[in-house]
Amino acid sequence: MRKAIIAAMLGLCASMTAQTETSQYKPGVTEQGAVYFLPKTTIRISVLVEKTTYTPGEFCMYANKYLKQMDVVQKQTVKHKVLTMGLTSHGAADKAHAYSVKFNAKTSASNVVLADDGTLLAINTEPYKQEKPNTFTAAPKPEPLNPRKFMSEEILSAANKSKMAELTALEIFEIRESKNLLTRGQADFMPQDGKQLQLMLDNLALQDKSLTQLFCGYETKDTTEHILYITPDKDFKKQVLFRLSQQLGFVDNDDLSGTPYYIDITDLKSLPEPSPMPEQKKNGAVEGIFVNVPGRVKATIYHGNKPMGSFDLSAAQYGYTEFLSGELFNKRYTTKLILSPITGAIMKLEAEMPK
Repeated sequence: MRKAIIAAMLGLCASMTAQTETSQYKPGVTEQGAVYFLPKTTIRISVLVEKTTYTPGEFCMYANKYLKQMDVVQKQTVKHKVLTMGLTSHGAADKAHAYSVKFNAKTSASNVVLADDGTLLAINTEPYKQEKPNTFTAAPKPEPLNPRKFMSEEILSAANKSKMAELTALEIFEIRESKNLLTRGQADFMPQDGKQLQLMLDNLALQDKSLTQLFCGYETKDTTEHILYITPDKDFKKQVLFRLSQQLGFVDNDDLSGTPYYIDITDLKSLPEPSPMPEQKKNGAVEGIFVNVPGRVKATIYHGNKPMGSFDLSAAQYGYTEFLSGELFNKRYTTKLILSPITGAIMKLEAEMPK
């Protein structure tokens, strides 16, 4: 954000009323003063995608024989799915609609606050501080289990994989039997208190899980965030937002290997007819400040033909531009103006009478 402090220009006639003059910016024409833009609203869509990778166990081919686990997959698989979707909006300079402002000698509108892209944010006061979208932070991955830490010397010295699988299965059954005895209070060495009992049960459960994954395999999950931006100018139906392949994750919008996710944008037509704009002077200027009156739109996201959610939001480009008279910035009082950085609408308009 930057501040443009424009020095007051001397009026041509002392008897003229002090006013702020604003005119539509014309390419190639420059005037002393601030050139500003009003924003256009962009929709920001955050998509959290979970990738699940299944890795078969070393003894997967013996799962049915020794553990009676049928239908154990014996090859690696990858699956992607959408977990959540969130929608927010932000503004960016609409460079197709620019304006210039200059100051008469007695104007009070001398402190213009612009964003880095030239969007008008405030006059004579500090602008609204927009909160940044929350950034996604993936949870730390747990340490992978190492089944060999729980293998006995007999298992590790077995002559072949089949024998290792058989001995490992016997070890798993012994671990499960120990868990059952502890929970029934029938173990030879029962713990002294509940905390010690829980530690023993947790340790046995860890051994069971670690050795069982040698037969049944294991899954790892990774979650990533994908950010999409849309700046709509008109209504549309079932526009492809993105495609998601179960195996590959995000793919190009024209890649038919991915399942399409669509978005609709509908103008809610929430605004009355705009007031007529003021007539321009012969020199092309009008006296005042331009602001936006945003309209309301509905964004609906679909997975195939199934709606996933709808969001209502204000969008500058679905409204119209309104005019604030330069009389508001007369020296008789100090006018403070704050505009929304997302829509260019008035957030606060306050006139302070001099003490």
